[in-house]
Amino acid sequence: MSEETSLPIETTCLDVQALKDQNADFVLLDCREQNEFDLVRIDGSTLIPMSEIQDRVGELEPHRQRHIVVHCHHGGRSMRVTQWLRQQGFPKVQNMAGGIHAWAQDIDPSMPTY
Repeated sequence: MSEETSLPIETTCLDVQALKDQNADFVLLDCREQNEFDLVRIDGSTLIPMSEIQDRVGELEPHRQRHIVVHCHHGGRSMRVTQWLRQQGFPKVQNMAGGIHAWAQDIDPSMPTY
């Protein structure tokens, strides 16, 4: 694995918002299910549900060396996806702690929560 795996496995909503504000080069990967994504989403996020990630990992191949931040509802599924992607050789993957629920609390209180 690359030395870049030294990125902490988790990041915060505030750090992700800072990346967005800086127009940083990163992928925001939503691993919730389609019905959750339809209910509420973070602008610019890409949906690949955890239930489909093994079959659809090829869609992430062009982003293998990019910074990828994974999120779900509260952070449990996205942590599993983050760990799995790191095992597949994606060195710059991080979990967004607290998920979209924390995003709604800390970044965008106008978002619906569920």
